[in-house]
Amino acid sequence: MVDRSIWVDGAFGPWADATVHVMSHSHQRGSLVFDYMSVHDTPRGVSVFRMKEHVDRFFHSCEMMGLPVEQTPYVLCEAIRETVRANPGASAVKMSAYFASVEIDVVPVDTHVSVAIAAYDPKVDVAARLPLPSPKRARHLKLWIEKVRANRRDDIVSPQVKVSANYASPMTAKVRARANGYDEIILVDEDGHLAEGPTTNLFIVDHEGQLLTPQSEKVLHGVTRSAVMAIAKAEGIPIHEAQIKPEALLDAAEAFLTGTTAGVWPVESVDGQALGEKCPGPIATRLGERFLRASAGEDPEFEHWLTPVED
Repeated sequence: MVDRSIWVDGAFGPWADATVHVMSHSHQRGSLVFDYMSVHDTPRGVSVFRMKEHVDRFFHSCEMMGLPVEQTPYVLCEAIRETVRANPGASAVKMSAYFASVEIDVVPVDTHVSVAIAAYDPKVDVAARLPLPSPKRARHLKLWIEKVRANRRDDIVSPQVKVSANYASPMTAKVRARANGYDEIILVDEDGHLAEGPTTNLFIVDHEGQLLTPQSEKVLHGVTRSAVMAIAKAEGIPIHEAQIKPEALLDAAEAFLTGTTAGVWPVESVDGQALGEKCPGPIATRLGERFLRASAGEDPEFEHWLTPVED
């Protein structure tokens, strides 16, 4: 395994030393904010995909959670590039902001926010270190519409905040779905409309060939989601944000999920019912293939989405 180093508050340290006290506010209160981005070998060299958009979302999450990050977006963008350079072979970057101090109250007394940036390979540096193998990622999804737990709500913690506490409820729902033979879940909002997966956004294709996705106000502003929407526009595929009832997904011609790890991930069945005529369908295939070209730096129209780590 490669010896990884992690950037924390402006300095590099060994992977094993990037620790936080078990009694820290981030552990005990779930206040850690994070973002996750992908790294690609491209014709312009190793590059981070849509780094600016990820960093902007990171700061938006910190602002909404009241984490006063001391660094500027420019400083953290440069730190991401430096961290990728320091960790050859990395395919992912995770950036975290957290109250590292040991705290008693809900509101931390020490308001210093530590920022950590890790560049690594999820399979080699994480999955290979686990005591049991990770579940094999399905090529085509068996999807379950979650019936018990609803999506994050604005009046509790906005779904647009990537804070660790927001993932506890979807985790328990996904565990249940996996035990019943499903790969992934889709949560509904408080009004019963389709929202998103725990770490993914949803798209469906209706029988007129239109692409539909839940309204931005109700879901995380996925960076891959907005990339796919831009690609659909470039491809001349009609796309609309809408309130979508679960029945529309069950009757869709196609469906797929999007995310930094998932890319464009086609759905083969929903609640045990086969979806469409084949999986992946023609729209998912078309968008997925162009998304892969864009993230590899092979699409001139979207070349600006990639930030090389070398000057």
